[in-house]
Amino acid sequence: MNFKEGEVLFFNKPLGWTSFKVVGHARYHICRRMKVKKLKVGHAGTLDPLATGVMIVCTGKATKRIEEFQYHTKEYIATIQLGATTPSYDLEHEIDATYPTEHITREMVEETLKQFLGEIHQVPPVFSACKVDGKRAYDLARKGEEVELKPKLLVIDELELLECDLVKMEIKIRVVCSKGTYIRALARDIGEALHSGAHLTGLVRTRVGEVKLEDCLDPLTFAEWIDRQEIEITEDN
Repeated sequence: MNFKEGEVLFFNKPLGWTSFKVVGHARYHICRRMKVKKLKVGHAGTLDPLATGVMIVCTGKATKRIEEFQYHTKEYIATIQLGATTPSYDLEHEIDATYPTEHITREMVEETLKQFLGEIHQVPPVFSACKVDGKRAYDLARKGEEVELKPKLLVIDELELLECDLVKMEIKIRVVCSKGTYIRALARDIGEALHSGAHLTGLVRTRVGEVKLEDCLDPLTFAEWIDRQEIEITEDN
């Protein structure tokens, strides 16, 4: 392997890790193995700390391919709690409001999901990395400032109801979508369409392009993995 010339690694991001931490962890162990102090490493698509799953990490000259990977279709399995909302649309914040759910049926959920297939306009979450006048939306939101984000056009290719527990008022869905889709915002919009609030309680990115979970390395065992690899080191010109 030649990390300076460029390698593409696939990781299964652990729960609670930031995408930045995955990149830093990979960089540290690659540099340790190569006995170098620095190496260009980047990722192709952020995952929230509360999400797990496929993350593509590029090194050296392969970082030029990051944009290419970002445009690959992504697949997620999302767990959504109906009847309550949070400011971030997930478990990062406490519940701020509850809503009636007695009217919700499985048939109603299935019909509602059909509304989100194809091209849709989605307003990103205020607690997101979207930029407003050069500043990150989440930085402004955490300071209590008003954040107004414009709807973005995106595509949802597939949306399948996997589970529907009307006792817990929890649904599980499989989503295949384009770059820029916020599954947290989709949970919010599904809740609104059901005339009840909703928020995301679990998220796994199961695929990016052709890369699946089973193709991924575990960051927790990456140190042992890289120590077993044959490393080629190219001298700088």
